[in-house]
Amino acid sequence: MSLDPKTSAEPGVESSEHPAAASRPRPPPEPVGDVVGRSAVRPDAREKVTGRAIYTDDLQLPGMLQGALLGSPHAHARILSYDASRARALPGVRAVLTAEDLPPIDIGPVVKDQPLLARGKVRYAGEPVAAVAAVDLATARRALELIDIRYEVLPDVLDVEAALRPDAPPIHAPRDGRPPNAAAHIRLVEGDPDRMWSRCDVVIEDIYETPAQQHIYLEPCSTVADVDLDSGRLTLHTSTQSVFRVQAITAEALALPMTKVRVLAPRVGGAFGGKTESTNQPITAALARAARAPVKLTFSRTDDMTMMRSRHGARIHLRTGASKDGRILVRQARIYLDTGAYADDGPFVAAVASYFARGPYRIPHVDIECWCVYTNKLRGSAFRGFGNPQIHFASETQVDRIADALKVDPIELRISNALETGERWLGGAPVESGTLRACLERARDVAQWARRRQATEPCAPGKRRGIGVSAVAHVSGLLGSSATVRLNEDGTVGVNTGAVDIGQGSDIALAQCAAGALGLPLEHIQFSRPDTDTSPYDWATGGTRTTFTVGRAITQACEQLREQLFEQAAEVLQRPARSLELRPGGLVGVRGEPELTVSFAALAGRALYVEGGPPIASARWMFPPFQLDTRRTQVEGLPTMANGFFVFAAQVAEVEVDEVTGHVRLLEAWSVHDVGRALNPAAAEGQVIGGFVQGLGFALTEELLWKDGQLLNPSMSGYKVPGVLDVPLAIHPILLEHPAGPGPFGAKGVAEVSLVGVAPAVCNAIRHATGALVTRIPATGERVLRALLATPDTD
Repeated sequence: MSLDPKTSAEPGVESSEHPAAASRPRPPPEPVGDVVGRSAVRPDAREKVTGRAIYTDDLQLPGMLQGALLGSPHAHARILSYDASRARALPGVRAVLTAEDLPPIDIGPVVKDQPLLARGKVRYAGEPVAAVAAVDLATARRALELIDIRYEVLPDVLDVEAALRPDAPPIHAPRDGRPPNAAAHIRLVEGDPDRMWSRCDVVIEDIYETPAQQHIYLEPCSTVADVDLDSGRLTLHTSTQSVFRVQAITAEALALPMTKVRVLAPRVGGAFGGKTESTNQPITAALARAARAPVKLTFSRTDDMTMMRSRHGARIHLRTGASKDGRILVRQARIYLDTGAYADDGPFVAAVASYFARGPYRIPHVDIECWCVYTNKLRGSAFRGFGNPQIHFASETQVDRIADALKVDPIELRISNALETGERWLGGAPVESGTLRACLERARDVAQWARRRQATEPCAPGKRRGIGVSAVAHVSGLLGSSATVRLNEDGTVGVNTGAVDIGQGSDIALAQCAAGALGLPLEHIQFSRPDTDTSPYDWATGGTRTTFTVGRAITQACEQLREQLFEQAAEVLQRPARSLELRPGGLVGVRGEPELTVSFAALAGRALYVEGGPPIASARWMFPPFQLDTRRTQVEGLPTMANGFFVFAAQVAEVEVDEVTGHVRLLEAWSVHDVGRALNPAAAEGQVIGGFVQGLGFALTEELLWKDGQLLNPSMSGYKVPGVLDVPLAIHPILLEHPAGPGPFGAKGVAEVSLVGVAPAVCNAIRHATGALVTRIPATGERVLRALLATPDTD
């Protein structure tokens, strides 16, 4: 069978758009010296492995109080009354707050629907309803037990499709004429999908479900808030992904000018999206103001899991059709995302899920509809991949089923339909570096796909072995960043951004960007810590954007600093600036005259004390949002996308399945990523391995479970994260380098995409091994056994 996408269409079937790849971007600039591309040691490595790193909970201020929160016992209830008198009278208690003590302001990144403490009614079990500050944590927790709140229990709704029915209990007041519990609705249609189904030779239709996954960062949410009693100004030290988002949210929630809120980030013990739009900080700030003293609020693991956020659970109705020559022609998706009690980042997550529902393929006819739905559960939020792991699980599982129906190799089917450079994404955005084919071909080779796919060697009795693949696409870069670089008198450079290193190693990568742009050794770069008083603005560490976007701002600022250096050097060397070049080691030289050089230190001294002024430069950059092309795409609810630069990967997993217990064990994995340019190869490989392991939890073990509105497993004993015995040593990160795009030196993002395709690769391997179709993850032993027996999943 021919799988050439450029073969002529069958009669009556429209040809897929396949424009010439004529818009290849210009090569990015080359770094100076050898710092970029070297596996440099992270500056925080020693302090972390020796235990000297200072996290928020390590901070102690004179007179500091301890905070604690009281969570709702009900999933949905009206608050009838509060009585905090006994708690306030308890010795050692300095402040007790309920919604009655706070400004009547709701917050949220998209929909302003969430109070700091429940006001009027509670919408999920665990929702904070009261806060206490006391001299120690035991007293604070004792005070919580003394707060009397009377409730009227209301009917709850826990299923996403049931929540959209006209008779469903309303969680929020209806708006915009939508169903009562719709937080957002998106529809994208291209081509003529209704007409195409009858022209397909193969049509596959399934319902897929993915779980609410908890971020399980090592460090629970923690904030220390101090208040200046003279000015009323708040200073917050907090575990966060963005000091600027915390500043804005805290000021908004407490009705303060942003100038009255300063935020600093100590070391952060992981986040994965769970610490962008937290409410931990403004509650702590409110307690500090009420108590007129510093307050620390550090969540226990259970409080963090019941009060904070999770990945959106999803139910996806997916239908895909293909022709017998291997072209995927049409797709319909109905996506239901469980955003929990509050919208939070849900509308953004819905946008990403919709945008990637076509997959990285040239499918000319699509009908995508996505509902972001309120339920009486924990808030759904940003989580590594941001809606893309959910839709990729459904899409890539279904592509494998099409390959089986057509009797073609799954990798070859993906290669033949893969978008390439110069083609258009759903909505019309250009694919500027379409390297999915290269990723798939490399994965096929390094995994010895053909041999393993056809292998017949015996396994242990009662066990079967299989191998599966997924093709992956994501974006890197969104929203705005800025940076300042300053040349010191000795020729070293200070770099200042607002970017928070949350443990992924962005500080070293960004320092390498500055060093590479200026030709300096790494030890001559000093990187400042995030502080809203002194740092240039950065939106947040998330969305595969920090190295890409902040790195771009840094290199732009370095280019400006270089021009200042050239102006000075032109006078010193008596040569025109256009003839000058940077040389490794902090030197400016003349092209073609190797003996003519001047040091950065000499140029800094001249600028500071003779002419020109302090050598300093700032730059800002924002990845431009993309206006969806309404001439090709019918659009509802999503006029623009905070688009990024498309990045591609391929992931292969080999598993062993126990036919008696259904237990699945990952044997080996290959994760191939086009990283553009590997600024720090060891760090990039670490991201790939870490993302794969987190994706393995999504695929096999991790799931938040509710019964009657109560979260059943809010602890590390009940919530199963992959442990060391679940993760093989043989996870192979393979970095391809195709420099392109606006990232520093052609670098592309890798942080999120490393997780996105793991679940379908694993489940496709399960199906190859056993024939069992897993449509609901995690693929626990019970679910795999049900799939083997083809019995309904009734969990």
